[in-house]
Amino acid sequence: MIDDPFFYLCAVPAILIFGMAKGGFGGGIAVVSVPLMSLAISPVQAAAILLPILLLMDAVALWSFRGQWSKPNLKIILPGAMIGIVIGSIGFRYLSEDMIRILIGFIAVAFCLNYWFKPTSAVQREPNKIRGGFWGAVAGFTSFGIHAGGPPINIYLLPQRLEKSLLMGTMAIFFAVVNVVKLIPYSLQGSFDRTNLLTAAILMPIAPLGVRLGFYLLHKVSEATIYRICYFFLFVVGVKLLFDGGLGVLA
Repeated sequence: MIDDPFFYLCAVPAILIFGMAKGGFGGGIAVVSVPLMSLAISPVQAAAILLPILLLMDAVALWSFRGQWSKPNLKIILPGAMIGIVIGSIGFRYLSEDMIRILIGFIAVAFCLNYWFKPTSAVQREPNKIRGGFWGAVAGFTSFGIHAGGPPINIYLLPQRLEKSLLMGTMAIFFAVVNVVKLIPYSLQGSFDRTNLLTAAILMPIAPLGVRLGFYLLHKVSEATIYRICYFFLFVVGVKLLFDGGLGVLA
């Protein structure tokens, strides 16, 4: 088990934020979690500790939105996600920790810039195999590396303007399947050692608190305000990871 107090200072809010996203409050903010934990430990270890906790959150989300999903979209985005997971499991294996920090920092900064500067569209889109397959693959890749599949899949799903419960149910099934499949390459890579599993077990009770906090804030606090705060800190963390990774590669 990890006993560094600074790690828990990073990990506790990271899990609360992810739980808030699973609770329906600002799904995109979950991208903060692994970069935040990566300030204290390696990104690979952070992702390994977080995965068992996410499976618990997925179970709660599946129960909450049972029977509500978009079958046409799932048939498009899930095969793409499997391709993204395969690419991630192969690609991340050959990257050093500093290179992974650079990649995570780049993804974090790119998500922030997309959130701040993306154009708004008044056109309601329909399910599309090409767009859905592409964004499903991107979501699978970023989900494998840093459990950040939310922003890519939102880019595809949100323009369809699905009813909220249908949207959340579709995402619940998508990420439940993706996270279960990720158990295979994570296990083969030896990510679930005693230290990581014990640390995950210690942090796991925070998961339902985060989900409940998400439900509460959904009706009490402006989602736009939380988004602005989270993406600001994500940008800062992303820049720091780029800086630290760059120094490590140059050293």
